[in-house]
Amino acid sequence: MKKMITLFLLGASALLAGCSDNTVPVEGEQYSKLPANLSTFRIPQVTEVFSLNCGHCGKMEAEIPKLESLIDQSIGKIHVTFNESAQIGAMIYYAAEMQLGHKPDHQMMLELFSAVQMGDGSTIAQRKAAIDNAFQSRNLISPYNLNEEQQAQLFQAIQLADDITTQGQISSVPTFIVNGKYQVITSGHQNVDSIADTINYLIKK
Repeated sequence: MKKMITLFLLGASALLAGCSDNTVPVEGEQYSKLPANLSTFRIPQVTEVFSLNCGHCGKMEAEIPKLESLIDQSIGKIHVTFNESAQIGAMIYYAAEMQLGHKPDHQMMLELFSAVQMGDGSTIAQRKAAIDNAFQSRNLISPYNLNEEQQAQLFQAIQLADDITTQGQISSVPTFIVNGKYQVITSGHQNVDSIADTINYLIKK
């Protein structure tokens, strides 16, 4: 009987240890170390890397307010420039950011995602009208109507984003950069709560 109790306790302690281990994010599964320290770019402590053309990024945007609440801070944003469509998305995003002087609010981000990701049946004119409305309803100049000086400023912002994502070797989105040193592997998480757990762990790392 005593032997059975001992075995039971050993088994229970092993199970508890297993549960405890699972709460700690694992490098290579929940996060990875970036090949370069991106903190030299003075990006926010927690920064999302995304694309307006990415469906998963649109879904993530819907969860950003909850995620910011769980990590108790605002999340910065960097738009990727992987390809031509991502570059067009970057022009739209940075046209808003540079005029506002900060990242667009959550509602504007939802409108931009909706405009860029209109269904296959939509026309170029309809997408342009939706983008124009997202800007003009906030007294901002549409990215289609920027003057030469504003365009030059826009391209500087896009180049900076490209430098950051190139040095960080960011190859998939959405993801999060933490402390300029770590990248969250979003596919290694079940939900926003677990992503928040990893981010909070990396903030203190």
